[in-house]
Amino acid sequence: MDLTLSDEHRQLRELARRFTDERIVPHATRWDRDEAIDRDLVPALGEVGFLGLGIDERYGGSGGDNLAYCLVLEEIARGDSAVRGIISVSLGLVAKSIAKHGTEEQKQRWLPGLTAGTQVGCFALTEPGTGSDAGSLVTKATRTDHGYRINGRKVFITNGTWADVALVFARTGGPGPKGISAFLVPTDSPGFTATEIKGKLGMRGQATAEITLDDVEVAEDALLSTEGFKLAMGSLDKGRMSVAAGCVGAARGALEAALEYAGQREQFGKPIAGFQLVQELLADMAVETDAARLLTWRVADLADRGQPFRTEASMAKLFASEAAVKVANNAIQVFGGYGYIDEYPVGKYLRDARVTTLYEGTSQIQKLLIGRALTGINAFA
Repeated sequence: MDLTLSDEHRQLRELARRFTDERIVPHATRWDRDEAIDRDLVPALGEVGFLGLGIDERYGGSGGDNLAYCLVLEEIARGDSAVRGIISVSLGLVAKSIAKHGTEEQKQRWLPGLTAGTQVGCFALTEPGTGSDAGSLVTKATRTDHGYRINGRKVFITNGTWADVALVFARTGGPGPKGISAFLVPTDSPGFTATEIKGKLGMRGQATAEITLDDVEVAEDALLSTEGFKLAMGSLDKGRMSVAAGCVGAARGALEAALEYAGQREQFGKPIAGFQLVQELLADMAVETDAARLLTWRVADLADRGQPFRTEASMAKLFASEAAVKVANNAIQVFGGYGYIDEYPVGKYLRDARVTTLYEGTSQIQKLLIGRALTGINAFA
């Protein structure tokens, strides 16, 4: 793997850096306090092409490879992980699923709006009783004369109250993963209700919702795949890459903030950056961040070369999410008491990082996936 970025990659990263510094960083604390990102940021993300990365230009996409996607997400998460989540879900989980599995009609209907940021997508998989065990979901889609009737509840759905289309996973067959299908459900459908979840520890600016589907009627052409579980797991493989890239950005942001503060803050007559134990904290943070980035880039490289990357994605997501928590925690230690108030960004980095060890597969689930790949033995059953 050549770690030298192309001119195109460097230019895209610089564009993402400027966008983050101008459109995200100045507002991140307010969004966190208000528990709401400014909605007009979404079409702005579309205008610069960040919501079309990896999507064919025929459908409004901006092209680019998986490494380009990771570079952008790292920069965005450096500013606010909640914004990264909007991109990861609406583009990474929804638009890219439509691009890969959808009919031409489905692509024409949804992709131009999703890539432009005039529409938003959400990924409705998790249920109140089924998180890690997604194959046991109970939301049901029943055949009708004109399509399907869907009933069920979903929870912790990113973009849930903003979404124009929900990628809903529902049971159309018997028990287990093979009985699950995937549907593209317009959120203005009668019986579709999204209620925002407030009071989260982190990612507070992100619109996270509980969704209720009460006799929601969809046409036959809403069916995206009869192999819904397989689609979901494939989407989450790349989703774990995007989470890892975002964790690198959050860790980098915490490290950069700690370096700046340590160079300015004086104790015992000199900057605290001159103390050995502070340097140890900073060194550990730098190593963790770089290691997480390299694991993430390996996934992007494998995906861009058409090679299997499922296990590597689990490794990257596991390491990067845990590293982001450790790096942000160390950053608070460098800041001391000032790190405990939201006048400074490091507390938010820690709160935002914490959920990344939970969603798109907990750290424990990642270890089981890696263990299964290493041993050939399934520890889930």
